[in-house]
Amino acid sequence: MTTRPDVSLPAHHAPPRPRTAVAHSIALIGMDGQEVEVEAMISSGLPRTIMVGLPDTAVYEARDRCKAAVAATGLSWPATSLTINLTPASLPKAGSHHDLAIAAAVLAAAGTVPEPATRRMVLLGELGLDGRVRRVRGLLPAVLAARALGHRKVVVPRGQAAEASLVEGIEVRTVGTLADLVALLQGRPVLVGLEGEPAPAAVASTAGPDFADVVGQREARWAAEIAAAGGHHLMLSGPPGIGKTLIASRMPGLLPELEVPEALQVAAVASLLGEPVHSLDRRPPFAAPHHSCSVAAMVGGGARIARPGAVSRAHGGILFLDEAAEFSPIVLDALRTPLEAGEVLLARSHGEARYPSRFQLVLATNPCPCGNSGVPGRECRCSPTVVRRYRGRISGPLRDRIDITVRMTPPPSAYLALGAQLPPPEATEVIAARVVAARDRQRRRLRGTHWSTNSEVPGTYLRTRLPLPESTDLLDQAMMRGLLSNRGVERTLRIAWTLADLAGHDVPDQEDLKMALAFRRGDTHALPGSA
Repeated sequence: MTTRPDVSLPAHHAPPRPRTAVAHSIALIGMDGQEVEVEAMISSGLPRTIMVGLPDTAVYEARDRCKAAVAATGLSWPATSLTINLTPASLPKAGSHHDLAIAAAVLAAAGTVPEPATRRMVLLGELGLDGRVRRVRGLLPAVLAARALGHRKVVVPRGQAAEASLVEGIEVRTVGTLADLVALLQGRPVLVGLEGEPAPAAVASTAGPDFADVVGQREARWAAEIAAAGGHHLMLSGPPGIGKTLIASRMPGLLPELEVPEALQVAAVASLLGEPVHSLDRRPPFAAPHHSCSVAAMVGGGARIARPGAVSRAHGGILFLDEAAEFSPIVLDALRTPLEAGEVLLARSHGEARYPSRFQLVLATNPCPCGNSGVPGRECRCSPTVVRRYRGRISGPLRDRIDITVRMTPPPSAYLALGAQLPPPEATEVIAARVVAARDRQRRRLRGTHWSTNSEVPGTYLRTRLPLPESTDLLDQAMMRGLLSNRGVERTLRIAWTLADLAGHDVPDQEDLKMALAFRRGDTHALPGSA
């Protein structure tokens, strides 16, 4: 019998066994985060670095940033074959915040730092060529995702310690350089840690623009109060310079402070946009994009990474569109789904990005291009066709989603002459107190549900679970005449409930229903006491 020769190599000639290590990072898809395992394997072969796992350009270039940072720190980059794998491999990776995890995995595979230390924490940060750890966008949602995934320790850039510390239930460690990270992983003390950073705190409410600046315009001031109390959408129409922007810019001061979870969402959106987050700001945001903005700028988007848009920056606050008829009709119609759903879902080939977008929409528009159509005492130079086309830029379906419409007119000259003798307009704090009281009534009435304001209550619950006014003949007549749609009836009832909450009524009465219908249809000049 023929025997095969023994061709196995002696033990001292066997190739070295590959050395592997793992570190953890977070991949963000919208506001949601998924854990990424960064695997580094050093094996025999020619010196080269291979990166796999669907990295984008920023992640792929991390190998060069990390290599330079390791050299600047006085350490050695592997001089053999190095493979870096980002798992799950089917998930696209984007952003520079994976740098720290990549460098830590490579150093652990090389034996510079203990490999078990890199497995016990999430590493987030960008490396400079000199070894400094730089700020990254999206840190707050990444830390929130790390906590949700069960991690209890996260390492972040030193300049973002306050932002990361807004997340409770997770230990935050900060590093300013790659050398600090090496010391932290080796169990040696880091010279400057979290104790050297300012502690995060809630931003106190500061005095902003005051409603006392708005002289006259009783109906518009009243409409702003109702909109703030019930979370309703508002449209102000009138000639230029009448005070539409003045009123809209003061509406955030009427809104109650955000709850902590909602304030965290607002801060997370700001972090994704690259804005500095030093503390938890509980003031409602105010976003006012220019009328030349695109659909992507309004609702969010992007070729590879879908970024949040203006509707998400306004989450929990006011989205103000000045000169609304100058916006592209496509941009305006893109608001219809966020207005109903309270969130934006942006589908891309690699996944869906979800962003919050529960905001109050405030529109300000002129009645025509010259601004004088239908204004008493002023001459309109626009033809009827031009006026009709201009008003048609705000589509019917979008108008139907606007709860309150106010047509503003200039005050009479006698009113200006008597201005000094009239009582001063109410200040923001006076109106805000009534808004808070009305919101408290809504919260108590809707206890046990998912809603907290009248504008959120669905039509089914409104008709079957809440008492209706004694007579709804006004609504029936308006529907038969084609003045209200089914959606319009429900929105009119919501406004009536807000009016009842402001007046302290347990159930809307006929006067509340009449006023609600007038605000819904824009017939506010027919209200009692209108100036």
